[in-house]
Formats: sequence, C-alpha cells, structure tokens
Amino acid sequence: MVSSAASSDLAPAGFDWPLAYDAERQLGRYIEAFLRHHEPARRLADRMRDETGTEFYEWVDHLVLAPEHAAALRAVGLVDEAVPASAGVTVLHHPRAMMPRVLLCADGGRDGVPATLAVRPESLVDFLAHHDLPGPIEGEFGSRLRRAVVAEVSGRRLEAVERLGWRGFTIEPPAPGFAAAVVKARELFRARRRHFASDPDGVRHAFAVLDQVLALVPRDVACELFFAEERAYWEFRNRAGRVQRRRQDRLGLGWGNHDHHTFRCSRALFPDLIGFLSRLGLEKRERYYAGDEAGWGAQIMEAPAVGIVVFADVDLQAGEIDIDFATQRLPDLPALRTVGLWCGLHGDSFLQAGMHHLEARFDFARLRDQLAAEGVATMKPFSDFAFLKQAFTEGERWPVRPERVAVLRERGLITPEQAADFTRDGALGSHLENLQRKGGFKGFNQKAVSAIIAATDPRRIHPVHVTA
Repeated sequence: MVSSAASSDLAPAGFDWPLAYDAERQLGRYIEAFLRHHEPARRLADRMRDETGTEFYEWVDHLVLAPEHAAALRAVGLVDEAVPASAGVTVLHHPRAMMPRVLLCADGGRDGVPATLAVRPESLVDFLAHHDLPGPIEGEFGSRLRRAVVAEVSGRRLEAVERLGWRGFTIEPPAPGFAAAVVKARELFRARRRHFASDPDGVRHAFAVLDQVLALVPRDVACELFFAEERAYWEFRNRAGRVQRRRQDRLGLGWGNHDHHTFRCSRALFPDLIGFLSRLGLEKRERYYAGDEAGWGAQIMEAPAVGIVVFADVDLQAGEIDIDFATQRLPDLPALRTVGLWCGLHGDSFLQAGMHHLEARFDFARLRDQLAAEGVATMKPFSDFAFLKQAFTEGERWPVRPERVAVLRERGLITPEQAADFTRDGALGSHLENLQRKGGFKGFNQKAVSAIIAATDPRRIHPVHVTA
C-alpha cells in the first residue's frame, strides 16, 4: 500500500491507494492478446506510441470477455459495478485503482482474447474523421454514450466510444431538446466572463452561469462540459499544451487521456472554488499540507461518474490543517507563498488565469523525448518511481498586468526589484505535466509535489530544467 495523503489523520483507508499490479497485469494480458489477433488495433497502438507518446492501455475504455474469466478477475480485485448494461452482461471494475473495465457476457470471446475492445477518444466524430472511417455512429448527438466500430477482424471488434458524463453501457436516445441544451450549456461555459473589477463579482457570475447550465443538463453532463472548456482555455495559454494537443488530434484523440486538472486559488476565494466544484459533483478526497516551511496545502476532489479529478492548491499557515480549509474562509496573510503570489500576479485559476497545468497520462520517457524534438523542454522529474513518474514541461512566462504588480507592491507583498522584474519579464504561468502511472495507482506524492511547487515559484527567474 502506498499512502498519498499528508499525515495519518488525513489518510482514511479509502485514500490509502493500493498498487494493483496483479489486476493491471491480468488486464494487460487480455489487451495484448487482442492486439496480437487484431492488426488494425496493433497499428493504432503503434501510432499512439510513436506519434503521441501515449500508451494504448490508457485509451482503453473497456473490453468484453467470456464469463469464464470472472473468477480470475475477481481474484485480482475487480468487483461488480451497478451501471446500466444489456441483459446478461456483468460489469466489473476495480473500485480503488485506475484501469479499464470489463464486460462479461456469453459471446465475450474465446481463448482469453476479448471479443470487443473499446477505446475512448474525447470526441467520437473527430476520431472517425481523422481515421477516414465511415461509421455509422450508434447513438444520436446528445446521447450519453455513443459508439462506432473501428475495425472487425475474424469476429473481433475494435470500437471507439464517446461518453457524456455517463458510466453506463446502454445507448439511449436523448430526450427531446436535450441535444440543444448540451450545445447551449457548452456555450455558456465557453462564454463565461473571467475578468471583473472585483473577484467577488467574477465568482457571482460563475455561479450564475452554473445555475443556468444546471437548469439545462444533469450535473454529470455539466461537469464534463465545464472541464472541457477549462482545458481549452488553458491550452490557449500554454504552448506545450497546444503542441501535444495537435499531436493527439492527428489521431482524433483529444484530451481523452487527462489525469487531473490543477487549480491555484487565493485564500479568499478557496471556499468558492470548492463550492463550485462540489455543485458539479466533485467529492473531497485527500487533503495535503506540506508543512509550515512550504506554506501550501491542497484539496483533491473527484467526480467518480465522470472521471474528473482536481488538485486545488492554496497558501496555508501553521494550524490551518486542523480545520476544514476547503470550506472555511481564510484571512489574508502578511506574506504570499508560491500559490498566493501566482494568483496575485495572474488571477485565480477559477477566474482570470485558468488552470496552472493539465496533467495527462503518457509513456513518460517517450513523451519527454518527442516533445524535445518539437522544441518543448521538460523540467527535472519530481516523481520518479516505478508506479508514478511526473515532470512539468518548462514553465511558460505570461505577461503580468501592471495594475496587479502595483497592488502587490503597494501592499508590501513583493519588493521593488521583484515588481520591476515581473513588469519587464512577466512571470511563470503554466505547464503541461507528463505523468505515467503503473499498478492503477490513483494517488500523489506529496514530497515531490512540494518540491515542484517551490520550483515554480514566480520569484524564481530561471526555473531549473533539463532537455532530453
């Protein structure tokens, strides 16, 4: 067992994430068997590796096996999941690890080779278009699940699926008007204003937009749509993100391999951010507190039905770990730590700045080398374990509005020299994070996260980095 929480009192059993290597190996054998017997799937896996630096395993939504494999799967930790599925189908998942799900049914394959394997791109129509596939797509626009056959070889099918805040396996026609409601909800999130004269006005506007969206679509759909727009806003401000998105879009994949979304937040607005995320269905997971010297903490949240995880960072001081800092409004501090200064310079992730970084799952070393060939440098890894590897792309500088620098200078939160530097050179803004997980590990490494937060402090003029 590998604990991902800050201390024993904050690490209930549910957040002491296991290393499910046996389950991963078992599923990996089924997937490899499918690839050996399905040449189009093997070619796709090779292209994912060579052109996007991603592993085929990370794109697998589910595989379909015969019931005879139930005992082996249950022995490595998979259990039944009560989600909508066709009659005679059993759905298995690992409740505490990140890995594909398995459907068991009478025609689920033979000799350990799945009858069907489904990959999950962000957009099904984009995937079909980029591979020049005719379809058809099963499920109307607006259906919570849509799928299409990519290729069939000797009765074995490679499929692609698209989900809209839905873990079920039945395809149902959308209610009248629902497709139009989805389009309107997406527009509301995309057009959300972020720059206001005061941050409380921006917060009120964000909640008003959310109220409108939730009047149109279910919460899980709203969650899916919100984070798609947050990724787009971040990508607009991050060259490494644009480079990698273009590489993944060549295969029509989008950001279907996202792992978590990191929001930096000021102390004043942290309860607002947590409240907003809670209304989208995200539930509290681990809390971090890196200690008095580091001066930051984090609330991790997850929307299990949607597969969205958020890492929400905030400046903390001694004693505040003993309270629920995610809901109790915190007073201003006489000095800013890394997270607070970033927000002071750029705005909160919730509002003006957008996400600090997106983390997605890759073949760690391969992506680093491929991005280097594209002119994108990678910082030194801050986690380098067999089960968890993490590194940021080199931080990109954003211009800083002079009025923000002036406010920080007038309040004595930065020195005159720092004010001059930020005005002239800007400040570190955002990154893409290269992550590789093994054993289905869901957690994080607090010591390593503490190190990288220090390394990305806006006061550091020259962040340490290495190129491949």
